[in-house]
Amino acid sequence: QVQVVESGGGLVQPGGSLRLSCVTSGSIFSIYSMNWYRQTPGNQRSLVAGITRDGRTNYADSVKGRFTTSGDSALNTVYLQMNSLKPEDTAVYYCNAVYGGTNTWGQGTQVTVSP
Repeated sequence: QVQVVESGGGLVQPGGSLRLSCVTSGSIFSIYSMNWYRQTPGNQRSLVAGITRDGRTNYADSVKGRFTTSGDSALNTVYLQMNSLKPEDTAVYYCNAVYGGTNTWGQGTQVTVSP
């Protein structure tokens, strides 16, 4: 089993930056990828960014050039650096660990972008 805990959310003005962190524990040797999702009220969670154990990354078109995900080689800790934030980035951000044919979600962290 893998446990996932996110942190780093908060209130930021448009154009500002935040860095989210995601720390995993448990059977971290089996983690294949770590992915960031976000969700707004009434909508499904959507993929924002992801990173694999071999360092490959992918991003949603809406965040390319503004967000960067990174992590250590074991994906014990991963980050989502969010720059040039826009009001439409406001959401609850979740970290998801993929391993052994299953996955685990974190509890989410709120990001609010507002003047």
